[in-house]
Amino acid sequence: MAERFEIESRLRGESLVRRGLLRRTSGPTIRIMPDLNVIKIGGHGVIDYGREVVYPLIEEIGELSRQHKILVATGGGARVRHILDVGIDLGMPTGVLAELAGKISEQNAVMISILFSKYNGVRIHTDDLLSLPSLISLGMLPVVQGTPPYGLYEHPPKLGSIPPHRTDTGAFLMAEVVGAKNCILGKNVDGLYAENPFENPDAELIPEITADELLEMEMEDMVLEPMAVELLRDAVYVREIKVVNAHIPGNVTKAVNGERVGTLIRA
Repeated sequence: MAERFEIESRLRGESLVRRGLLRRTSGPTIRIMPDLNVIKIGGHGVIDYGREVVYPLIEEIGELSRQHKILVATGGGARVRHILDVGIDLGMPTGVLAELAGKISEQNAVMISILFSKYNGVRIHTDDLLSLPSLISLGMLPVVQGTPPYGLYEHPPKLGSIPPHRTDTGAFLMAEVVGAKNCILGKNVDGLYAENPFENPDAELIPEITADELLEMEMEDMVLEPMAVELLRDAVYVREIKVVNAHIPGNVTKAVNGERVGTLIRA
């Protein structure tokens, strides 16, 4: 009787949780798209404002795509807030809420991709990320929903029941997995403020801050999802998140070109 064949592996017999092993697994990995700019168009902050805000932004990003590699991710907006409100009232678990919210940002991805038609806009799904090099080399401008595909497997939040991984976090995770150059979040404010600028017009704009410093502030309200800031601390390639006012023409272009605008959050 033949002996049993064993596959040689450095991880054979390991539990995959031992700290010493985990330290040895760190090292260089393939950076799939180091020139990619991930631009997230907020639902609540941008898309819900309609054509007055969206149309100029479409033209700006479309023209940028002629010279730069770009992936557009869409937020959800008011409709996400509505479905979350209904779901929470009906007692839906966090995973179900995440599944419902993803359907809304997906709707926005469909609409935005159509608006990018003259720039070869194409709507893609979250599992199409490995097709990005081919799509962009063919002159396409891919648009994807920003909600990460945790769905029913969404993490329980530290507070409340609203899914912690939403579209800001999804844009960041997509940028990190392909090793992108930029992760830019388009909002309806000039950046991160020490206080809510809509409640306090004299609130101080924070031009630059580290992820640790921001989390230590324990802000009541933040311009981006706290989970995106938490994940930034452990990122390998995307070591900063740029928050810009997408209502102001030229801001996204400045961010893509490395000019200082809005708020820079560093790892």
